[in-house]
Order: sequence, then structure tokens, then C-alpha cells
Amino acid sequence: MADPIPPPPLSPARWPAWILIGLGWTVARWPLWLQRAVGPGLGWLMRHLLASRRRVAAINLALCYPELNDAQRDRLLRDNFRALGLGVFEFLRAWWGRLPPASECELDGLEHLEAARAGGRGVILVSAHFTTLEISMRLLCQRIPLAGMYRPHEEPAMEWAVKRGRLRHAVAMFSRDELRPALRHLKQGGLLWFAPDQETRRGDSVFVPFFGQPAWSLTSTHQLARLSGAAVLPLFHERRPDGRYRIQILPALQDFPSNDATADTARIMAALEDLVRRCPTQYLWLHQRFKRQPDGSKRRYG
Repeated sequence: MADPIPPPPLSPARWPAWILIGLGWTVARWPLWLQRAVGPGLGWLMRHLLASRRRVAAINLALCYPELNDAQRDRLLRDNFRALGLGVFEFLRAWWGRLPPASECELDGLEHLEAARAGGRGVILVSAHFTTLEISMRLLCQRIPLAGMYRPHEEPAMEWAVKRGRLRHAVAMFSRDELRPALRHLKQGGLLWFAPDQETRRGDSVFVPFFGQPAWSLTSTHQLARLSGAAVLPLFHERRPDGRYRIQILPALQDFPSNDATADTARIMAALEDLVRRCPTQYLWLHQRFKRQPDGSKRRYG
């Protein structure tokens, strides 16, 4: 397991963050109907106020969906921010609130998970950064003993509060620097969730295609599977139009890992691209996914 969570950081420098956390904790306990009513409006407000992030999302959509015309991409962008507004409330609810009723979540593919776990083998569930990420992981933790791998928050108070919220349900949370305990968890037959679809400055990465674009991508899934012997299964999750959630565990990737980290990373990115194409309106397009270029330059998102 990861190290126990330390005491909360309470110095005066952290007080502004604690005020925001308190506000988030309060909003997380709003009635579900109220969160769902306000969420689309929050998304509309974010689309107008977060101009730089709106430009990032628009550029990503133009790169990834060149077959769409301007009107179609604009509609997709609007729907994406609507989903993002709903996702803000879902993140808060997952960390500090109460779950929707169990009847509002459909889980498919447990048979693939059980087959992969045969003989005590560990399992890595790889998914993409959808707006439903946090709420889906918490819902999944109700059904299986799941650990997660994540990037820590830079603000210590937020890191403490969010990690504590996640550990109410997950069996462990490993930062991306905690490779050894994560490997130990997998070697003991544990389940680990991981979303390797974003560009990061840390960790071994290679350029592989993602939506036809060269994307600087972590090789971590290859490394974790190679060192632990774990199976790798794609994980899809979405918010249905009626507000219910669907989580689907797909069959394990066959003959994975190989001896080629780049080829394996390309397979992972292709699998995640397939998941995103199922529900592009709920993907986190505002991340600067294609900033780093193979020639050493950086794409201008501003």
C-alpha cells in the first residue's frame, strides 16, 4: 500500500485553499437534482470566462476531427463545456459528497476482469480523462477493490483533501513517483486504475499517434505490465443522456506487453482513442495534448 496520508497542512499560507475546499465540500452536498440543474449553466459560464482553455479545446478538436466542419466542431465544443460543468459537480461529489443511487450506474464486463485475474494475476485498468472520471472511479470502487495512480496537486491543502476523499473508497492511491508500491500492489494480485493519455514532463515518454497526431505519451503502462506481469484492460465510462452512468470493462489486450515500449504505447493510445471516439463530448479536450512536437518545437495553443 501507499504510505498513510499525513496530517493536514494547516499553516496560514494554506488558509485560502482551505476556504475553497470548504466551499467545494458544501457544494458537494447539494442535492443531486440541483447539481444537475446548475451544471450546464456552469459549463456555459466556463466556456465564456476561460478563453484560453476554450482555444485549447478548439485547436484539439480541429486537429482530431478534421472531417467535421466549423459548425459541427463548435457544437461539439459547446456540448463539451456543458459536460465539463456537470463534471465539476461530479468531481466534488466523488471526493466529498454522496454517491448517486446504485440503480443509476450500469456496470458491464466484470467477466473480462475475472478472467484476467485468474491465478491471482494483477490487473491494470486503463482509461482516458473523461469528465466522468472521478465519479465513475468511485462508483467502480463500490464493486471492486480498486487502487489508483494519479498526479498530485501542487497545492498541499488540496492534495491532502482530495487524496483523503479518494481513500474513503479506493484501497490505495499511488502518485506517479510511487512506482515500487504500485508494482507491489499489482504483484499481489491487486487492481490498479491508470489514465496515461495526457502529456507530462515526468516519466519515460515516446511519440506515438493519437487521433492521427504525434503525441508525447507515457510508456508507464508497458513498464508496469512488464515488471508486474499484470493484464491490461481498457475501461470506458460515460454519463448517459438521462443522467445515469455506464462503466464498461473491455477484454484484456492480447500479447501485452511486448519487448517494444513504443509499440505497446501506440497500442494503448489507439485503445484510448477508440474510447474517446465513443463519447467525444465528455473528453477533457482543454488539456494541451499536442504541445510537444517531434522536432523539439512546441505547438502554440494561445
